[in-house]
Amino acid sequence: MQSVAVPWMNHFAMEQGLMRELVRSAKSGDPAAFERLVIIHERTVLRVAQRLLLNSEDAKDAAQEAFIRLHRSLRNFEEDRELGPWLYRVTVNICRDVARRSRRSVCLGEAESVESKERGPEAAAVAAQQKRMIVAAIAALTQREREIIVLRDLEGRSTKEIAGIVGACEGTVRSHLSAGRVKIKNHIAGLLRKQP
Repeated sequence: MQSVAVPWMNHFAMEQGLMRELVRSAKSGDPAAFERLVIIHERTVLRVAQRLLLNSEDAKDAAQEAFIRLHRSLRNFEEDRELGPWLYRVTVNICRDVARRSRRSVCLGEAESVESKERGPEAAAVAAQQKRMIVAAIAALTQREREIIVLRDLEGRSTKEIAGIVGACEGTVRSHLSAGRVKIKNHIAGLLRKQP
């Protein structure tokens, strides 16, 4: 039986090969390779930090620290190891530290983004209100619940990956995920009941 090549699998293998080559080059001191690694991962790292910290300034600081740690750790980074999960773990740990140090209030206005031009003002207002409710519900979670909800429901990571990232067993991840989802649902339901 002849094997059939699946295009996305070939693309994934090429991307993994490129990542390993960039890591190898960056480890050997190539600044352009390190810069390329930062460019490839910066949006993901910043997005995760924003979702965990719910504060743009803290998120930018956390993302910058993640790349500083990458630069410092690169010499000892194993080339056959995937960089993405390592960066998730570092970002989550930095965000924990930032959350402990900084007790800034969550700015719900930061949850609003520029809406698409196709949306009318009414649809944009409804979408902004929904986003504020979700951000408020996520802000009400414990740090661990927030990490797991963000990684699973917003970043699409598997339970096994999340367990490695947050340093917990898969059963604990599933438990926090379930509890976090219930809290979000109840929090939003409570906000909706308060509306006129």
